[in-house]
Amino acid sequence: MSKQERKGKENPVVTLGKRTVFTGHIKFGKTLRVRGKFKGTIEATGALIVEKDAVVDADRIEVSSLTVYGTVIGNVFALDKVDMMTGATVRGDVAAARLRIADGVLFRGRCSMTGADAEPEIFSRPAGEIKAELARSGSRAK
Repeated sequence: MSKQERKGKENPVVTLGKRTVFTGHIKFGKTLRVRGKFKGTIEATGALIVEKDAVVDADRIEVSSLTVYGTVIGNVFALDKVDMMTGATVRGDVAAARLRIADGVLFRGRCSMTGADAEPEIFSRPAGEIKAELARSGSRAK
């Protein structure tokens, strides 16, 4: 069995085909690829991929990650990341730990980054420790 085959069996991708129109509430744990149309609510621990020409119109989207090539309408919460690829349209607020917006994306909404401390501690090391490190590095530079 090839590495690719093993990978596919460990993380199967479920696909809603181009002619599929689905309305309702969907939950999944692996990866869902949408090629058709979906309207409703998405709650998942897996990844969501919205293909080119696909439309996801959701009141709420909660996923581990989201990759958009098509259209997403609705607020998104991604535990890990959101990737908006060239040609994508996203209308709604996005909250994620990581966000990538490619050139040629139409994004209308607000973005908030999650998973980061509200106030980073920039003075967490004692001053004496920092001075000693600076002194050591200064003596090396000579």
